[in-house]
Amino acid sequence: MSVPIEAARATDEAAVVALWSACGLTVPYNDPATDFRFARAGAASDVLVARAADGAVAGTVMVGHDGHRGWLYYLAAAPSRQGEGIGRLLVAAAERWLQARGIAKVQLLVRETNTQVVGFYRHLGFEVAPRTVMSKWLDGRD
Repeated sequence: MSVPIEAARATDEAAVVALWSACGLTVPYNDPATDFRFARAGAASDVLVARAADGAVAGTVMVGHDGHRGWLYYLAAAPSRQGEGIGRLLVAAAERWLQARGIAKVQLLVRETNTQVVGFYRHLGFEVAPRTVMSKWLDGRD
């Protein structure tokens, strides 16, 4: 399967956010539009999109790094296109993006409510890492 994958454009924002919502990747405490704009503006992050033949957004992955590890977020394929290999192509594109920046390890987080994707990631060579993830809001949220 061949699907063009490129950096998202500012004009993709509404379609990307709609896709993330349709795929159940959004939560009330994170504004996906802010995430999209922030990732696109960063020197160490971007949003990659898979384009359908008509130019529509068929899939996405947000990719970035902290100088040591790469991270993947918002991996999504349009519900009508799931099972076509778009997710696999996007992960590979994100891995190339990271490798081009000298990043040797990629990680991702899966919400405990999204267990159906664990098998997908295992198939791509990811493994469950025994880690405790801790977080703290810096903007005053509880």
